[in-house]
Order: sequence, then C-alpha cells, then structure tokens
Amino acid sequence: MQFGLERVVGFLRNTVSLGAGIPTCLTHVIVEGRGKREDQDLELAFRGICDSENLQGERNIFEIIFADKKSNSAGLQLADLIARPAGMSALRPDQENRAMKIIMKKFLHKNGKIEGWGLKCFP
Repeated sequence: MQFGLERVVGFLRNTVSLGAGIPTCLTHVIVEGRGKREDQDLELAFRGICDSENLQGERNIFEIIFADKKSNSAGLQLADLIARPAGMSALRPDQENRAMKIIMKKFLHKNGKIEGWGLKCFP
C-alpha cells in the first residue's frame, strides 16, 4: 500500500501540482469494503502509512473511503482488471500475458522504463 500511495503522490506532483513539493489537494483513495474487522485493519494500516514519514519525507494528503461491493464502481472494476494481469506478470514472467502487454503501454514511463516508475515489484 505504501508503494502505491508513493506512486500516486508522484503522479499528482507531476500532473496536478504547479509548485514544488506535495500537492495540497485532498485525494480520496477508494477501496472495496470487505467486512468490519478487515476494514478496520486496512484503515489502521492506511493511517499508519499516511501519518508517518514516507519516501520523500512528506506528509500525505489522502483520505480512505470504503465502497460497498454492490456499488459496482467503475474505478474498482478497472483496478481488478489491471491487478490480475500485473500480478501474474510478476509471479510468472515467462508465461504469455496478452493483457499485460496492452496495460504496460498505459503505465508511467521514464526513459522507456516502467520498472520503478509505473510498476514496482517488491521484493
């Protein structure tokens, strides 16, 4: 989650913010609710990341919003469509993955590279 939020901060800095440093606009992070206990655990982890020092040493400007699965959010559907091919690409790099070939064109690139910019695999 920390890596993903770092990527969003970088994207906002490069596309939205006019000045130096972190964008000042509040950014909502929409996640699909899973259940009371799971949502509490996720929110606690989210707040821990946002309230602590991050890679750039800046305070994040995120607010977490839980969406019910029944909301049928287009954004969450898109995230699901991207997450599976990206995950399979990392787990089985030698396996044919036509969806990932298309998705990779949409990732942030720098000097022709997406690794470390639009895609980050850990460890």
